Amino acid sequence: MRADPIGFACGAALGFLGDRVLGDPRRGHPVAAFGRAAQAVEQRLWRDHRGHGAAQALLCAGGPAAGAALLARAARASRPAGIALTAAATWAVLGGTSLGREARAIGGALAAGDVDVARERLPHLCGRDPQALDGQQIARAVVESVAENTSDAVVGALVWGALGGVPGLVAFRAVNTLDAMVGHKSPRYRRFGWASARLDDVAGWPGARLTAALAVLAGPDPRGAWRVARRDASRHPSPNAGPVEAAFAGALGVRLGGTLAYAGRVEHRPVLGAENRPVATDDIERAVRLSRRVSLLALGTAVVGRLSVGSFARYARRRSR
Repeated sequence: MRADPIGFACGAALGFLGDRVLGDPRRGHPVAAFGRAAQAVEQRLWRDHRGHGAAQALLCAGGPAAGAALLARAARASRPAGIALTAAATWAVLGGTSLGREARAIGGALAAGDVDVARERLPHLCGRDPQALDGQQIARAVVESVAENTSDAVVGALVWGALGGVPGLVAFRAVNTLDAMVGHKSPRYRRFGWASARLDDVAGWPGARLTAALAVLAGPDPRGAWRVARRDASRHPSPNAGPVEAAFAGALGVRLGGTLAYAGRVEHRPVLGAENRPVATDDIERAVRLSRRVSLLALGTAVVGRLSVGSFARYARRRSR
């Protein structure tokens, strides 16, 4: 049986609502289970070699995608079953609500003047060294993480869900999680994580562009967002974080980028939105609200896109008879 665009639309909306209401469970999350499995594969395959890393990427991304494809195929016989499967997969791969909660918790600690608590919570949101940051730098790190993870934890997954259904949702989350685990430039993962990082660059490309476009449309300063995104996106070392962070910087009227510290490794990144003011604690809440608007628009875009493709396919089949 052919894919069911209406079933996907209903399931994706229900899964999005589930994430909005429930967030991520503290125990037993499927993504956490995937992380443990990927770590076990890494322990068996690790060598300081790109080929071994590519094998891990193939197993850890291809295996869940193949399993999801089998489940989706079995569920096609029943629209309610397909809707339920799509809803469960969408809820499992989205992380927008937990992203907002963590950001607001750090913002609340900063607003109360408790920088130590903010430092303790920052690793829940990003991999930077919190001890090297003051309150203003923590606020900037949070806004940058909200921007990047709006693409990684929400929009990118919805894009691949619209393109590939449940297998697309699962494959994107597997690739993105694997990149977070091994796709960085530490001595251990510089070669082993290369394949996962490049695969994530490819998978994240469409979602990052859609996130940036929606941030321009949904932000409080569309003109500023467009100006900074067009001028500064390519200056960022990441091909996908660049457009998203630049669009958020312009939309919120803040300055992002600069010196970053990751577990003893210091990076000096270009400044995005250099003419804007530094990030303040209140901008964390503004970034979370923008993220939620972008996420909702991304759901609508994914649903409309899937329904439009389905309608075109039905029209083409009728014309060919």
